[in-house]
Amino acid sequence: MSTDQDNVTEQAAKQGTGQSPVTDWTTDYDILDPDYVADPYPVWDDLREQCPIAHSDRWGGSWLPTTYADVQRFAQDHTHFSSSDVGVLSFTAEERPPAPIEIPLPPIDQDQPVHTWTRRLLLPWFSHARVEQYEPYTKDLCNRLIDGFIENGTADAAGDYARQIPVRVIALLLGVPEEMSDTFTGWVQDTLEFAHDEKRSRIGADGIRDYLIEKLGERRSNPGDDLISSLLHSEVDGEPVDDLIILGMAALALIAGVDTTWSSIGSAMLHLATHPNDVQRLIDEPDIMPLAIEELLRAYSPVTMARIATEDVEVGGCPIKAGDKVLMNFPGANHDPAVFENPHEVILDRAQNRHVAFGAGIHRCAGSNLARMELRVAIETWIERIPEFHLVDGAEVTWAGGQVRGPRTVPVAF
Repeated sequence: MSTDQDNVTEQAAKQGTGQSPVTDWTTDYDILDPDYVADPYPVWDDLREQCPIAHSDRWGGSWLPTTYADVQRFAQDHTHFSSSDVGVLSFTAEERPPAPIEIPLPPIDQDQPVHTWTRRLLLPWFSHARVEQYEPYTKDLCNRLIDGFIENGTADAAGDYARQIPVRVIALLLGVPEEMSDTFTGWVQDTLEFAHDEKRSRIGADGIRDYLIEKLGERRSNPGDDLISSLLHSEVDGEPVDDLIILGMAALALIAGVDTTWSSIGSAMLHLATHPNDVQRLIDEPDIMPLAIEELLRAYSPVTMARIATEDVEVGGCPIKAGDKVLMNFPGANHDPAVFENPHEVILDRAQNRHVAFGAGIHRCAGSNLARMELRVAIETWIERIPEFHLVDGAEVTWAGGQVRGPRTVPVAF
């Protein structure tokens, strides 16, 4: 699936990974390869035909399933595969010394039983009822952002709009100042987009950790109506929750809630900027918006997670060894023609759409209600205010990849 236009060059972000070019995707794939980041769909199509579960020694080694059935199988098999390391890149202790304080990110990197009770503590903050409380703020935020550039006649729909929304909503949920949004976004970007860069990733992780440690101290003595305060005053089996767990849960809300939704909104804006008929249809048929949101999530799923094999196991004829990493290729699964008819085509009212954009199994994204609301409000507000827009002539759309794939620049004119 491509949004290429004759007058538009679409290029992946040049991340300077220092990796050699890929010559055989079945045995040597590179998820940070710039061409793959910009357009992974042909690679997935070829792999499904040649080698549905590929392997590569790059970035510490991993397996890459490309079919919906295989991704579901890995995601649902908690006997043979652990969530103890969800990062898509791996490094030895020599390549990257451990941090002084290693922060867990529960529930996403936890197995049972810790996963169950930490997820239970988070879910009320992402319920339908709670998310409805954030919608007026989100709507006002989108209007304020548009007010800032509408008179210019041009904007970066990714940088000026999509990037700005989820971080501010998460700041509201955490009870931290909106003015910290740019700093938060930078830290999250360092942590995820530049995970291959030891210096940048450490800056991001340390920034998040140190800031949240300070906020935990403040909220303990001065609680508010926010996630951090709630966790600090929660108990499990009559015992208070350990501060390290609370720190990790708050960090997860920030990390997982920013880049993922930013990428989803940015991809949706890119699609609409290159498909004016879809914009007009959303205006003329607002009742299809819920289906359209699900289809945009399917078509432009941003997140790939990982699992670790806990013992030797064979899947699809592949001899996966204990300790091997398997990438949960949810975006690839969502483009499997065995499950989705015309998978590379965005069909706004697609009726059969059991996508896995939010994952599958017990680790399915706890914040999916919030992400859906942010994406819907971002689109609705934009097309109300700016119903006609298109990519700037000769503009370059840049992408980031790895753990989260999404456009970083989407220059539009209106």
